[in-house]
Amino acid sequence: MTEELTRLSQTLPIWLWNISLILFSILTGIIIKIILVPLVRREAIAQASYSLFRSFIRHFNKILGVFIPLIVFSSLLPFTRFNPSTLSVVSKTVEILLISCFAILLVRTVRVFEDYLYHRFDVNKENNLRERKIRTQIVFIRKLIITIIVIVSIAIILLSFESMQKIGAGLLTGVGVGGIIIGFAAQKSLGNLLAGFQIAFTQPLRMDDVVIVEGEWGRVEEINLTYVVVNIWDKRRLVLPINYFIEKPFQNWTRTTAEILGTVFIYTDFTIPIQQLRDKLTELLKGHPLWDGKVNVLQVTDFKERTMEIRCLMSCRNSGHAFDLRCYVREQMIQYIQSNFPESLAKTRITYNEGTSVLDSTK
Repeated sequence: MTEELTRLSQTLPIWLWNISLILFSILTGIIIKIILVPLVRREAIAQASYSLFRSFIRHFNKILGVFIPLIVFSSLLPFTRFNPSTLSVVSKTVEILLISCFAILLVRTVRVFEDYLYHRFDVNKENNLRERKIRTQIVFIRKLIITIIVIVSIAIILLSFESMQKIGAGLLTGVGVGGIIIGFAAQKSLGNLLAGFQIAFTQPLRMDDVVIVEGEWGRVEEINLTYVVVNIWDKRRLVLPINYFIEKPFQNWTRTTAEILGTVFIYTDFTIPIQQLRDKLTELLKGHPLWDGKVNVLQVTDFKERTMEIRCLMSCRNSGHAFDLRCYVREQMIQYIQSNFPESLAKTRITYNEGTSVLDSTK
């Protein structure tokens, strides 16, 4: 086969032979795309369930159309008839492109594995504490691995140039004056990175946790290498450095379970019948789908100068349900009091005794 190619190369003009090899390499990429495009379309239509094959096609269909022609052309380089200087440039270019494509293939492989783990640990079910713990670690490890792949790939490319070998070696070993200077300059970023490691494995918070930070209620939307994005209830995004969650206190409403107690405070006059309010709360909760049936308590928790504080306590499966149920109970209880005990709404009393001046009554 080698002898035949050599003999054939001698029968054609140099420019025609070189172009033929390039076109042949490109043709392999076109054939790959022709094979993959129907598969991509078919798998795009079948979105009902997870499939490892579908994940592979989705992540690899574009890069394979570049990587395989490069492999073919690289194997044909010995048979090209470039002059030595041109061959050196072409070989170096192909080498760099192959390293880059291989790095992308590694990243895509990580993505395929991540898709499998996302399917294996689905966070959409009701009690998803274990799944959210694992997904938090998956996200952080995936970003860390991709960062390492990119750094190592750049280092390998630099090492392929004689004049850049020192820089490439420095990137791989992480030593040298430049590394020390960068380390001092980026010590805050490095601190965030170490905090990310701590969060990924000790997990004071996880993906999709409900948290109260900076006085805002929201869900953890992203955990990156150096920062966390919290999706606030009104669709704003709060971006915080990741070491914030190591150094400062914050509320995590789903740390061990999504279950939460909801409270409603009502302020009424002292004359309202407590037992009837307690019965009404039970009636409201038993007829509501958001109540999980565990906690149903109404108590007088405090007396003020002019009002009595009544606390309604109820349990829910998660904080979102708790908020909606609290609003419902608050509205229904105040409507019940207005309709049945209007005289027991909070009021200010002024007692006037005959023969006593207004000035005296205020002393």
